[in-house]
Amino acid sequence: MVWVNAIVQGVLLGGLYALFAAGLSLMFGVMRFVNLAHGDFIVTAAYLMLALVTGFGIHPAFAVLFVLMALASAGYLNQRILLNRVLGADLLPPVLVTFGLSIIIQNALLEVFSADSRRLNAGWLDTASFRLSEDISIGALPLLMFVAAVGVIAAMQFIFYRTALGRMLRATSDDPEIVPLMGGNNAHIFAIATLIASVVVGIAGIFLAMKTNFDPAAGPARLLFAFEAVIIGGLGSLWGTLLGGVILGVAQTIGAQIDAGYQILAGHLVFLAILVARPRGLLPKM
Repeated sequence: MVWVNAIVQGVLLGGLYALFAAGLSLMFGVMRFVNLAHGDFIVTAAYLMLALVTGFGIHPAFAVLFVLMALASAGYLNQRILLNRVLGADLLPPVLVTFGLSIIIQNALLEVFSADSRRLNAGWLDTASFRLSEDISIGALPLLMFVAAVGVIAAMQFIFYRTALGRMLRATSDDPEIVPLMGGNNAHIFAIATLIASVVVGIAGIFLAMKTNFDPAAGPARLLFAFEAVIIGGLGSLWGTLLGGVILGVAQTIGAQIDAGYQILAGHLVFLAILVARPRGLLPKM
């Protein structure tokens, strides 16, 4: 039952990794663009949630709304004002710009919040659990994270394949040059895609703040987990991102069960094995 419990906890942890990865997957699917500052935006959302709740005493429900609106606005403006200027056939300029953003964000967070590790007290969510058997319990917070991941990905899937906005996003992904002929504006469509991805980043950051300790340098590790989940699931596949997150989470919890030092390494080894066996991922976008 110890191993069954490790798998269950890994599946729930995979929900958090799927949230880390969903926004990255959307941006790559629409713009063929990897944002190297993605993890730092997640950490920024976590710090913003922490500051609003503990620093300003704002009710968590209102703080969540503020964080999501702030991330959505920042994502739209960042894409419209800065990133759209460097998008093109050459992949290097966006990589360099977002790498620079990553450094700027990390140093700004370090200046404001110091290098101390922080965590948001989630209250009763920290201790509440549901007992499945004598040996297996599911924490309320991990379960909420997994349900949120499924809900977020289902909502993104609906938007992408069942709405007029989604049709425009898919058209932009397939052939950006034809979008203006349909009355669309590539710069605006790209910014909308980033806005949606940034809302997901905000949700991921809020759960990160409640789940574990974080510091200004935690962004690159979050980016790495997100990247691995996207690659495992298949580039551009939203449900594949959830599958990738779950596989990564299960690999880490099983590795930790063998030896605490193997937790992160086990996830990397599984990622490498899947990359070798299925270079396009398990559920590649067709």
